[in-house]
Amino acid sequence: MPGICLVFLLVVLFAHSCHGFYLPGSYMHTYSTSDTIVAKVNSLTSIETELPFSYYSLPYCKPLGGIKKSAENLGELLMGDQIDNSPYRFKMNVNESLYVCTTSPLNEHEVKLLKQRTRDLYQVNMILDNLPVMRIAKQNGVSIQWTGFPVGFTPPNSNDDYIINHLKFKVLVHEYEGSGVQIIGTGEEGMGVISEADKKKASGYEIVGFEVTPCSVKYDPEVMTKLHMYDSISPVNCPLELDKSQIIRERERISFTYEVEFVKSDIRWPSRWDAYLKMEGARVHWFSILNSLMVITFLAGIVFVIFLRTVRRDLTRYEELDKEAQAQMNEELSGWKLVVGDVFREPDCAKLLCVMIGDGVQITGMAAVTIVFAAFGFMSPASRGMLLTGMIILYLFLGIAAGYAAVRLWRTLKGTSEGWRSISWSVACFFPGIVFVILTVLNFILWGSKSTGAIPISLYFVLLSLWFCISVPLTLVGGFLGTRAEAIQYPVRTNQIPREIPARKYPSWLLVLGAGTLPFGTLFIELFFILSSIWLGRFYYVFGFLLIVLLLLIIVCAEVSVVLTYMHLCVEDWRWWWKAFFASGSVALYVFLYSINYLVFDLQSLSGPVSAILYLGYSMIMAIAIMLSTGTIGFITSFYFVHYLFSSVKID
Repeated sequence: MPGICLVFLLVVLFAHSCHGFYLPGSYMHTYSTSDTIVAKVNSLTSIETELPFSYYSLPYCKPLGGIKKSAENLGELLMGDQIDNSPYRFKMNVNESLYVCTTSPLNEHEVKLLKQRTRDLYQVNMILDNLPVMRIAKQNGVSIQWTGFPVGFTPPNSNDDYIINHLKFKVLVHEYEGSGVQIIGTGEEGMGVISEADKKKASGYEIVGFEVTPCSVKYDPEVMTKLHMYDSISPVNCPLELDKSQIIRERERISFTYEVEFVKSDIRWPSRWDAYLKMEGARVHWFSILNSLMVITFLAGIVFVIFLRTVRRDLTRYEELDKEAQAQMNEELSGWKLVVGDVFREPDCAKLLCVMIGDGVQITGMAAVTIVFAAFGFMSPASRGMLLTGMIILYLFLGIAAGYAAVRLWRTLKGTSEGWRSISWSVACFFPGIVFVILTVLNFILWGSKSTGAIPISLYFVLLSLWFCISVPLTLVGGFLGTRAEAIQYPVRTNQIPREIPARKYPSWLLVLGAGTLPFGTLFIELFFILSSIWLGRFYYVFGFLLIVLLLLIIVCAEVSVVLTYMHLCVEDWRWWWKAFFASGSVALYVFLYSINYLVFDLQSLSGPVSAILYLGYSMIMAIAIMLSTGTIGFITSFYFVHYLFSSVKID
């Protein structure tokens, strides 16, 4: 799908009469004075529970025409987004103070729900012209910004809770002239392009910022109920005294009001997301990643250079000897040369290995293509759910690569194509099956909590249909192509009787598990920011650095796996297949342990076993995907290394 979008972009760019357009976020909207703009509301979210709930699950005012859901893509539905219209409507460049509604007296259930959402630090997420609302506050002279505003607040040393019922909106607008200048670009980052087709000038306003100051104000319900929705009221000063704030308790009637102020800004429309993408400690972020990249590159480079020198010396010494000396050397020396008749012996659980390699190829391809497109700006925060939707579509279509890789490896191990259909079906079902089981368990938990994060039954059928109608057939096609591809020929013959492996002082798996620390070193800093983006509601946008980290991770996984394989062959251990896979794949263990560490020390506010189970469930899916991906990278590199190593030796 991203490829189709790119082709479409190029076609439009080189057309004779060209109009710029916006890909794949929203088009730029230009408003005239007094044009009506309606704010939308997304799900209520909290970093305390990670359970999203519908905005209208609380006793908020409803729009006059009823609640209407916005069209949501696959990614938004899976992320738990539920975007609805709201009663908050503005008129461009018209500053107003308006009344919305007054609730009926709160009953026990509504009070309990409001108090619970307030104490769980739930945030209301509003959207205007595709921009999330931003709240700016000052603490110790430092401006701190959040997206959204709280449902309510609980004063220190108090058992009372107060609801936010008055909103002071500030809409930043940029005056725009000339319809001949349109925006073309990706995400929310674009560039002005002068269209030759239309030189007419037109004026209007673009929305480039959306801020809110939330207040709690106690109104007289007898006075307020005489008003109608959107009647004008006097501007309100946010009270500092609690007795003038609206308390949450039974039989209370809560009146909702808002003010809107339009402020002209020099911010241009392509730069309007810059304010959201500013991260606290940005210098630390850049420095830490660069430092990690340099250290790991230097360390991996040293290991690789030493390793190359060792192998080249062994090969040179071996090939310079005549046949008699080689025979004598084989009798006297130990090492990788002695396992020449066993090194390509079929591994244990060969079918499982083929299936995991196939799924690893699919996941690695999906991750690489997604990150490349994100790095070039095709998946910006403006396109909610686009990243996840793109990943799912890529995964489905890369089934053909998974089937091909698994069946070709199966042919190489077995010497025959018999059983390729079983391999292809297993590849199509292995990783998706694990994800499906974990998501189903988590979904039952979310259904029990009545959260919008629960996947609807209809979406389950959509996902199953996509899997059965796209992924499975393409995996079978890939498997068929794998049977037609030439099998990889081993450079040496395998003996009928396996060679005895010498006893070792320490278990070889200990070394394999320890090898995962090096790839983890390239990943853990970026992992912190990714986890913060997922669980703390921050925007993740440094996909360029993530692409560099991915490339470095691939290199380090390959190097670590090759070094470990060579070390095992040197001690006459010819069972290298699975060890090559887990030498780099063991990084997933450290990723999962780091996720637990993040839960304990960075998500201390996460409350309740339900939230912890959700977190660990999603972390398990991530760790399994990383294991399959990194293990595949290490295995494929080691396989071709062993093939090259033994094809370079003269064997009689």
